[in-house]
Amino acid sequence: MKKNLFAVNSAAILAFALGSLFVWANGSEAIASQTENSADLGIGQTLYLENCASCHGVDLEGQENWRSAGDDGVLPAPPHDKTGHTWHHPDSLLFNYTKLGGKELLAEQGIEFNSGMPAFGDVLSDPEILNVIAYIKSTWPERQREIQASRTQADIKSKGTSK
Repeated sequence: MKKNLFAVNSAAILAFALGSLFVWANGSEAIASQTENSADLGIGQTLYLENCASCHGVDLEGQENWRSAGDDGVLPAPPHDKTGHTWHHPDSLLFNYTKLGGKELLAEQGIEFNSGMPAFGDVLSDPEILNVIAYIKSTWPERQREIQASRTQADIKSKGTSK
């Protein structure tokens, strides 16, 4: 019985690890494709209001003085509207920053940073995170959406995949 339970647990861990590796290796393209093709903006807006607005603002305006760290060294939540820098980043970074949280994602890259962005991977599913990102992107002017899309495409190409 213990051997069977060990085998099942081992198989589950292996499947998760292989799935994570696939997402890491192919994640940029898959994320970009999903945010463009299957996003539900209504669900994204609802999830944004429920999970993000308390820090980033109901109208995506962010917190005051978001460019200046507080006494604890943490930067306030930036705006996600056209006045912020969210549109400067490719979809993969937006997705991973949301899923893993700022501190963990940056630590994976060898950067020590006291980020105030919590992880939402245990709160929101991957499709839900993608819907939130799609909702945020839908509020930007066309020019910012074009710039962000080109950065996403450059990110995909830099990882050796193409659409």
